[in-house]
Amino acid sequence: MTTAYISHQDCSLHNMGPEHPESPIRLHAIQRVLERSGLIDQLLSLQAPHVEAEQIKRVHAELHQTRLEMKLPSEGVVYTDEDTALCPDSLHAASLSAGGAVLATDQVLSGQVKNAFVATRPPGHHAEFKAAMGFCFYNNVAIAAAHALAHEGIERVAILDFDVHHGNGTVDIFKDRPEVLVCSTFQHPFYPERYCEIDRPNIINCPLPAFSPASEWREAVETRWLPALEEHKPDMIFISAGFDAHKEDPMADLNLEEEDYRWVTEQLMAVANKHCNDRLVSVLEGGYNPIALAFSVLAHLEALSA
Repeated sequence: MTTAYISHQDCSLHNMGPEHPESPIRLHAIQRVLERSGLIDQLLSLQAPHVEAEQIKRVHAELHQTRLEMKLPSEGVVYTDEDTALCPDSLHAASLSAGGAVLATDQVLSGQVKNAFVATRPPGHHAEFKAAMGFCFYNNVAIAAAHALAHEGIERVAILDFDVHHGNGTVDIFKDRPEVLVCSTFQHPFYPERYCEIDRPNIINCPLPAFSPASEWREAVETRWLPALEEHKPDMIFISAGFDAHKEDPMADLNLEEEDYRWVTEQLMAVANKHCNDRLVSVLEGGYNPIALAFSVLAHLEALSA
């Protein structure tokens, strides 16, 4: 079986302005590196569909989508918080981004592919049950995980988040759902400063000081994530794949490199092989140096498709 690569050109229509780091350039850079490497030809490329309203409501408040639609401008941009803006095409792109994560889940659950990577934007892991924030409108990975849990035979899932920012939205949504294990490494203290001190058996937070070496990040994965995964025994694994902990990223101060992302992907694939019949879905989150992002995604996908 192969690896699915799910994206959509309309995800580039979401544009919060020329100075905003969460830019359409991110996806263009990924696509270009995958094409030049030749790896794209080894993947099953699929177009993301739109998410369904009922899929959003599994993880967001009843009126979450409606509130966002009411704020959608006919031109220009409207800010939902100090760093998150809607343009006329933003919710179109956000729907495709979440829908891509659902399609990836269906592809993996049906056995058509071994695993999948969703290269869409806007990202999702900061979107909480009732709130859009941190460049995120719908929590894509949470929607995908809840979609999986609605399928017979999927009773427990795990979400592993290696974005440099804490996945507060994912924690908010699943903090009281013990069937969902949420593990997160993140720079601390740092944005968003929400849910980083929460105490739940299914929430494994691994804060790291600024300028921590990659060895400390790897140690957190080995000593915190892997034992928790072994105890949880998930039926399916989801990755919130943010690449902004890269040493070249302008948004943060951790020191990961492409080979660290390859390593963690291999670790999580081994868990998926042992407990999940290889079922794994990875969803793009952050990463704001386009070159570092693209080559980190390349390493991630090389491991996924090995």
